[in-house]
Amino acid sequence: MSTAPSVSHTEILTVGELAEWLKCSKRSVYELTRKRGQLCHDIPLPVLRLPCGMRFRRSDIEAWLQRHADAGRGR
Repeated sequence: MSTAPSVSHTEILTVGELAEWLKCSKRSVYELTRKRGQLCHDIPLPVLRLPCGMRFRRSDIEAWLQRHADAGRGR
């Protein structure tokens, strides 16, 4: 009997996995990682640019979401 692996804060996500988690399109993720997308936002999306493609640390994305939530509350 196998069990699903637990979600780790050090988990690495692909563009597709991040888009699914954020409930947005992959295109939106790509736009947020482009240089102009990074410059347009006060809180840029943290991305790892690797030879195998872009990857995202779950812990970095959770912190990014929290910063957006805090900014929305006027902190």
